Amino acid sequence: MPDLVSTYAVLSLWAVIGYLAGSVSGGMILARVMNLGNLRDIGSGNIGATNVLRTGNKKAAALTLLFDAAKGAIVFLAARALASEDAAQIAALMAFIGHCFPVWLGFKGGKGVATYFGILLAVNWQIGLIACAIWLVVAAVTRYSSLAALVTAGWIPLVIGFITNGEMFFLSAALCFLIFVRHLGNIKRLRDGTETKIGAKA
Repeated sequence: MPDLVSTYAVLSLWAVIGYLAGSVSGGMILARVMNLGNLRDIGSGNIGATNVLRTGNKKAAALTLLFDAAKGAIVFLAARALASEDAAQIAALMAFIGHCFPVWLGFKGGKGVATYFGILLAVNWQIGLIACAIWLVVAAVTRYSSLAALVTAGWIPLVIGFITNGEMFFLSAALCFLIFVRHLGNIKRLRDGTETKIGAKA
């Protein structure tokens, strides 16, 4: 019983660490530091790199992308090194949830795509590169960031199931589900033909 309690305590600790790390918004911090205005009043009002790009500042958008990806990767790798694989997966999932529903911003965060890629690259760099390739191809062809994210998230659990022993399947499936939930509005706009394309300021 003590071992079981200790295990739950460690997993709970990394869940909290993951959530708090994930809830730190790179976009909001950089927008303030670089005097880009309030992201809530720009474009879609989202705090992610795609909306930061709508300010016209490509450097800020790139830094936001790196920041949001890094926090997912760092949390996963730290938990794996200091605790266990289970702790790493829980920490990664909670970092994603923290980005999407940050307590500091009234639980109104980003879509989680950059954090998702950071997690995948940390989990398995080959799978992470496959995910990046899928996103880039779909985004280049359609110019819809949201559609590229949805297609990528939908394919990656299948890729993991095909080229690995499936140990990361449930984490990837959970992240896929959350990405679709966070993109429900985008799905509706894609269906209606009103979704904003990459680089547009609307």
